[in-house]
Amino acid sequence: MKIRYFILVLSDKAYKGLRKDECIEAVKSVINNASFELIGTEILPDELELIKSKLEELADSGKVDLIITSGGTGVSPRDVTPDATLKVIEKRIQGMEYAMVMEALKHTPRGSISRAVVGIRNETLIVNLPGSPKAVKENLNAIINAIPHAIEKLKGSEKDCH
Repeated sequence: MKIRYFILVLSDKAYKGLRKDECIEAVKSVINNASFELIGTEILPDELELIKSKLEELADSGKVDLIITSGGTGVSPRDVTPDATLKVIEKRIQGMEYAMVMEALKHTPRGSISRAVVGIRNETLIVNLPGSPKAVKENLNAIINAIPHAIEKLKGSEKDCH
């Protein structure tokens, strides 16, 4: 099964062209597996309703199995990615969230202020990652091996878990 994924970067500065985004390449460097197919990428500003609408559009399209967001997972006033994600998901996967925080804490005590959310809408897995390329790699590596199984199960597989 090919896992079709979309990378959505949330950053006011990258959206305005004031900073070059490096998170898309960071995600792609972790997901360098033939069983994953990149469907598209987009950079949006940190606007809750805009992020919410894009997540709904992608998850409801039936064309994307995995949405990876990067940015907006902290505690600053403009960090609204988790808030938008919570508005659209039907189920939360806190084990993946915990795994990412545990990995982040190995590298920085600031990992404890992550508000990143992982959840499901329809048959699409949505994963919030931080906005730094280094943290993107660390967090995504913490859960990458569980993603194919999670998607297989949310699409209705009745195979036993091992």
